[in-house]
Amino acid sequence: MPRLFRLAALLAVLLASAAAPHAARAQAADGDGRAHRLLPADPDADLYYLSTDEATLFRSADSLRPIARLARRASLHRLGQEGGWTHVRTDDGREGFLRGAPLSNVWIQVSKSRRTITLYEGTTVRLSVPADFGYNPMADKEQRGSMNDPDHWRTPEGVFYVTRLHPRSQFYRAFVLSYPSTVHARRALDRGLISARDYEAIAEAERTFAEPPMNTAMGGMIEIHGSGTGAGVNWTQGCVAVRNTHMDAMWGYVTVGTPVVIDP
Repeated sequence: MPRLFRLAALLAVLLASAAAPHAARAQAADGDGRAHRLLPADPDADLYYLSTDEATLFRSADSLRPIARLARRASLHRLGQEGGWTHVRTDDGREGFLRGAPLSNVWIQVSKSRRTITLYEGTTVRLSVPADFGYNPMADKEQRGSMNDPDHWRTPEGVFYVTRLHPRSQFYRAFVLSYPSTVHARRALDRGLISARDYEAIAEAERTFAEPPMNTAMGGMIEIHGSGTGAGVNWTQGCVAVRNTHMDAMWGYVTVGTPVVIDP
């Protein structure tokens, strides 16, 4: 499993164990008076990912001795800060320093059963609000839907990442997600829905954190976008919709590569 995907899965596990210490919760209200949870940052959540194409890991601060080149979205433990240098430990146990390399621990969890979307920094909830889903809300997405086949207007389930930010979407603002994933593509290939070439193109996009092909029979352009009702209504063609004020609140946190976990 790629490192970024392991990061999202690990953070989901950490959330359960970290929920108890965060009993004190502040309440903030939108313009419509609806309250959502807003929490302070957790200084103990040290798991991050590299939010740039690549960076050099050095042996010590102010050193010219590189240890390794870190790939885009490498998962890292942030150990401290020394001036402009960030002290980190990699998955394989190497410790070193990065200079000026942006790190992030932001990720998104979507729950179809609870009809919510939650924005985290590490294990800390920054925002948790109601969300709208696809016409068929409970089933996983398998193929492209249409007016003649609305049953397949489904919100996909699994681990994804944001491929781009769309500031002027048809539905206010949007985060485009990496559906179809390799997991969905494997199922589609086994069913004869897509070709081996389609599968390889989707797998290669996932390996490089690029945007997968969205013109196959599996469909695509699944987004988290605005223009939502805030009431958990099933009206989208597979996207996750929230109120515009909630998109504004998330916009400054999310970048290309931000992990998104969509639970049943």
